[in-house]
Order: sequence, then structure tokens, then C-alpha cells
Amino acid sequence: MVYLFCLENSLENYNVAKLLKTMNIFEAIRDDHDTQRDLLGKLVKTSGDTKNRDEIFKAVKNQLQVHADAEERYFYKPLISNDMMQEHARHGIAEHHEIDELIEQLENTDYDSSAWLKIAKDLKHKVEHHLEEEEHTFFQLAGKVFSQTQKTDLAKSYKKHMTSNL
Repeated sequence: MVYLFCLENSLENYNVAKLLKTMNIFEAIRDDHDTQRDLLGKLVKTSGDTKNRDEIFKAVKNQLQVHADAEERYFYKPLISNDMMQEHARHGIAEHHEIDELIEQLENTDYDSSAWLKIAKDLKHKVEHHLEEEEHTFFQLAGKVFSQTQKTDLAKSYKKHMTSNL
């Protein structure tokens, strides 16, 4: 019982410390990427014209749209003027548009259609490809462009946008 209390206190202190820690733009975006992976995993496990599929799809759609908007404003936009980053930023924005098109296809397909699940799986694949590319290539390059202050300031603006629009 005492051990459990200590463990709960430790986790509570850890979560408080994590909240107080100044987050950089990469950590802020990666947190949302984890949320997207989780939601997409749940989405492709749904079936038929159900309330569960509808709720998860709406959550995925909202998360992806708000995230793309915040990311384009507070990550890609500051990078697009940098010669080393311009093509990468344009590529990331183009992938956001491809993701939007898949969401639109899902909206125009009946939940109980077999095509709906195929499109949902295509969306999951496309988003995961985009996230991996950002986290394993783009972040490393962008880390050389932004100062520490820029990284934390961009994270604050990004998180504020996400919080007020989700």
C-alpha cells in the first residue's frame, strides 16, 4: 500500500515536472504525433456504420486539421525562407494536402462501405509516413536552423494554437 502511494506520488511529481519543463517545438509536435498514431490505430479497428467509428473519425479529422494548421504556421512558415529547409517545408505542406484529400474521400464514402476501411488504412499509412519523415529527417535539419529561444517560443505558440482550436 505504501509502495503504491509512493509510486502515485512519483508519477504525479513527474507529470507536474513535465508540464513545468519548457517544451521545444519538436517535443510539442511529437506529442501530437503520438496522439495521431493512437487515434489512427483505433480508427482502422472500427467497423461498419457505428457511433464508435463516427466519433473516432471526427476526432482524427479534427486532430489532423488543427495540427496541420498549427504546424504550417509555427514550424513550416518560419523555415520556408531558409534555403536548406525550403524544399522540405514545401514537401511537408504538400503532404498535408494529400492527407486532407484522403479525409475528404472518407467524408464522401459511407461508413459501412468496404472502400471506407481501405481509405482509412491509406490515411493511416500516409500520416505515419509523414510523421516518420518529419521526426527522423526534418526535425534534425530544422534543429540546426532554429535557436533554443526560437524552439521554445515556437512551441508555446504551437501549443496555444492547438489548445484553443481542438
